[in-house]
Amino acid sequence: MQMLVTGGGGFLGRYIVEQLHARGNRVRIFARGDYPELVTSGVTIHRGDLRDLAALNDALSGVDSVFHVAAVPGIWGKWKTYYQINTQGTENVIQACQQQGVKRLIYTSSPSVVYDGISHLDADESLPYPQKWLCHYPHSKALAEQAVLSANRTRGLQTVSLRPHLIWGPRDNHLIPKLIARARAGKLIRVGDGSNLVSMSYVENTAAAHVQAHDQLCEMGRCAGKAYFINEPEPVRLWNWVDQILALGQLPPVRRSVSPGLARRIGMMCEATYWFMRKETEPPMTRFLASQLSQSHTYSVRRAEADFGYQPIVSYAEGMRRLAPMVQSLVRDRAFL
Repeated sequence: MQMLVTGGGGFLGRYIVEQLHARGNRVRIFARGDYPELVTSGVTIHRGDLRDLAALNDALSGVDSVFHVAAVPGIWGKWKTYYQINTQGTENVIQACQQQGVKRLIYTSSPSVVYDGISHLDADESLPYPQKWLCHYPHSKALAEQAVLSANRTRGLQTVSLRPHLIWGPRDNHLIPKLIARARAGKLIRVGDGSNLVSMSYVENTAAAHVQAHDQLCEMGRCAGKAYFINEPEPVRLWNWVDQILALGQLPPVRRSVSPGLARRIGMMCEATYWFMRKETEPPMTRFLASQLSQSHTYSVRRAEADFGYQPIVSYAEGMRRLAPMVQSLVRDRAFL
């Protein structure tokens, strides 16, 4: 079976590529960069941009299943960029799948597509899309997810959307490096009293969920046309988890804190300042970030367990053990701030 992973050289994408390759699937990736180490292992590279439908059609020729992982992440930037890549890029993937006769499309979404500004506790997939958005990323991803689910069973294509929450693990190039950089610079401040619970998704478990959902589409199609939350069944206290990450690098725990209300006001001022000055770098605080860091966000995976047998393959303790060398390397890197 020929598989293609968009963003296959990225954090989650590469783990999906590795799991597919390890079980004998032929794998291609669609990405903007070169990854010679993947070529050496037998993976085919198609370079291109999600906004280029012709390049996608070329990459998807002869492909049976597509894992669409590539996206522009983050909480700051221009709507045009998020919309063109995350939304219209996904629509291009759908169109190319239909034109090339691809049978299955597994889409990587996010729980933020249903974030409505309040805490979620053991929430399930009945949560509706909100009417207002605090940043462009979840808005663009929600539009993309709706397009993916609407395309299910059109022109022979089956689709499913997975919503992993707070993906973490070795090779992370976003969350963990930023956390360590702020801690080393003395800029890490807890928002709230530290009691908020969050669902976490270890990266190898997230990749396994994508493969498990794909296999169910191949067998019975029970999960076709549906969205699923993906994370470890048991949530953790966010700021306890942060302290555990810091401890892996022998860094002190977070001691300073601000109230959620103050953090949101600071975020509002930062957003206004950055917008007025037309700065493209991410502000140190935004309203969205203040809410995410202070509220509880936990999600049920019962639907994923029932429909395609989702189950983690790596325990939380083992995941932390595997993460430790990366954290220690970041702390040792004197040039990294």
